[in-house]
Amino acid sequence: MYRRILVAVENSPADQTILAHVTALARLTGADLLLVHVADGFAARHFEELKLRESEEMKVDRAYLDTLAARLAAEGFAVGTLLLMGDPATALIRAAAEHQADLLAMATHGHRFLNDLLRGTTVDRVRHEVKIPVLLLRAQ
Repeated sequence: MYRRILVAVENSPADQTILAHVTALARLTGADLLLVHVADGFAARHFEELKLRESEEMKVDRAYLDTLAARLAAEGFAVGTLLLMGDPATALIRAAAEHQADLLAMATHGHRFLNDLLRGTTVDRVRHEVKIPVLLLRAQ
């Protein structure tokens, strides 16, 4: 059913919600996990055009991905990581296609109206534009 599950992580407690569900699903289906974090600060959004170095935030994000991957690998999962830069929705949609994911899994925060207008809705764009099933879980 699922061979590769792309798991969007944000380096927050919300990640534990999505990882708990996705690891159970991966165990049932034998799927590989691809952990993806999208850095979207100034340095990340202008990394290529301004030929910037990795920011401290990006280094922390990379270390976080490596730590999660090591923990999951120790539990017997086949796991890879990607640290992407730029707009989160665009990066996730592109990564799902380029890495041939069968499912995209991510946590939501349940923001409402004003907060959505101010922050934008990554989840909304992803679920409308990605070509594969999307598993959305409300962060605990």
